[in-house]
Amino acid sequence: MRGVNVGRLLFLAATLSFCVLATGYAQEDEPIGVPVPPLGDGPWVLDTAEQHKIRVSVVAGGLSHPWAIAFLPDGGMLVTERDGRLRVVRDGELDPQPVAGVPEVRTDGNGGLMDVAVHPGFAGNGLVYLTYTKGHDDGRGSPALARGRLAGHVLHDVEDLVVTAPFHTNSGLNGRVAFGRDGKVYMSTGGRIRSLDGDLLDAPQDPASLRGKVLRLNDDGSVPDDNPFVDTPGHRPEIYTIGHRNTLGLMLHPGTGDIWQHENGPNGGDELNVLLPGRNYGWPLMSFGRLYPGARVSQHPTRDGYESPVVVWLPAIAAAGLAVYTGDQFPAWKGNVFVGSLQEGGIPGTGHLQRIVLNDGLEELRRESMLRELRQRIREVRQGPDGYIYLLTDHADEGALLRIEPSD
Repeated sequence: MRGVNVGRLLFLAATLSFCVLATGYAQEDEPIGVPVPPLGDGPWVLDTAEQHKIRVSVVAGGLSHPWAIAFLPDGGMLVTERDGRLRVVRDGELDPQPVAGVPEVRTDGNGGLMDVAVHPGFAGNGLVYLTYTKGHDDGRGSPALARGRLAGHVLHDVEDLVVTAPFHTNSGLNGRVAFGRDGKVYMSTGGRIRSLDGDLLDAPQDPASLRGKVLRLNDDGSVPDDNPFVDTPGHRPEIYTIGHRNTLGLMLHPGTGDIWQHENGPNGGDELNVLLPGRNYGWPLMSFGRLYPGARVSQHPTRDGYESPVVVWLPAIAAAGLAVYTGDQFPAWKGNVFVGSLQEGGIPGTGHLQRIVLNDGLEELRRESMLRELRQRIREVRQGPDGYIYLLTDHADEGALLRIEPSD
């Protein structure tokens, strides 16, 4: 070792090791994440902070990337699969035959068949609403809203009510749909949009674009006369709110009648919002999160003239699915907000369910992470008519519909 500074070699080796750890890449490019065992058949009896013993059971398995749930008046459920199938679950059994007549969907990136909602008058008109990614001949994709009439096992008279502008991107292709207490249709459109060069586009802030927005429509897709921008030059009249990233939770609050929404931030900064007509929620001008390489989205996460979120997640949990519990099966959970997590902090295998307690001023009091033992990506959360909570786990071919009920 003559002529070699051993101390310097040790220092360089230590520095290299630190850099490997800091960047998150091992020399062998080992995958990041926690091993996820098969879900199994269940049921599982678990303890929680305030309701205590709950039982989680599998209602139906063998689903491919299930995305959303809608409850039917006859007690059945509609479940979408991102690959483009609409399934029916009735009496605890998954019908092996998908519903026919679903629009053709583009499935690459984060697109596909996504949300499903039934018309408040479904018992009489059979109308079903679907959000999906519509493909174009040049390879681009658009978040779209379609409506059809379900009769038997077929969707009839299917038509597109909204088709947004296409972009050359595999992100921002998702959308949610919900009915308000006013009978109007609320639809979200993805706003994580980049150019071919990778630059972040300002479509969510562009009032002439439908991307990165929540839209408000009549049930036939036409524009209500009382929309906030219906008489504003340069603004699309369908727009209800502006400045959203990727909305993966949208619902009518059963108590207040407000529309609640949550969206994924980039590297941190997932947020829960109460939507007010005509308001701007900031993306991509402001965020609590960081861009994926690490830089802050904005130096200040709030700004005058823009709406601040009710809840923020740091680190991000990849929020998906949204429910506010109002049933009688879990008295200790009344009024609590439930949000699914696909993964936490960018680490695969960390999906779970979160329960959030807010006071009357919408200020957060407590937050509980549940079902971590299962290590599942929770895509959807809904309260059923029976007062139980239903979840969808996101998996390529072993996705499941789960039910949470009190344990005896």
